Amino acid sequence: MDKLEKMILEYGEVREGNILKVDSFLNHRLDPDFLYQIGEEFYRLFKDKEITKILTIEVSGIAIAIMTALIFKVPVVFAKKTESLNLDKDVYTGKVFSYTKNKEYNIMISKKYLNNNDRVLIIDDFLAEGNAMRGLIDLTKQSGAQIMGIGIAIEKGFQQGGKFLRNEGYNLKSLAIVDELKAGCIKFRALE
Repeated sequence: MDKLEKMILEYGEVREGNILKVDSFLNHRLDPDFLYQIGEEFYRLFKDKEITKILTIEVSGIAIAIMTALIFKVPVVFAKKTESLNLDKDVYTGKVFSYTKNKEYNIMISKKYLNNNDRVLIIDDFLAEGNAMRGLIDLTKQSGAQIMGIGIAIEKGFQQGGKFLRNEGYNLKSLAIVDELKAGCIKFRALE
């Protein structure tokens, strides 16, 4: 998606540790028109998959997932990272290690909201080592739902998550793949 690459080049900041900061338009300060365009692109890529649910993980994937679900006209389910008194006790659970927070989280989804009749599109803002995706895949498998695709806004192509998911046979579509990330230099891979 050319516009996403332009936004990354114009507003993204490269930080130490292979961190690409895009919080001015994607995951802190949100640009609804741009997020809607991302949702439209995911719809174009996955519209023939008969999606019944969009699945993501809190927090940064929610805005993209909602815009995508708005276009698909299906609900969003997001995996929670913290337990609360109002969370159902009957949940699918898994673990996810956050690269940017250097912390492991327990993730959970109520069994009421994901089941073996669902055809799931997993959406997230970033893909690096694939830890969040592995956790969401695990929860989806526990539910018996089918994974029809994985949509990622920004993939770090120099890390192993995308390669792993493609080798496992998942229908992974990334809107921008960053192959090199250095201060003053962001290089993108040409998309298929």
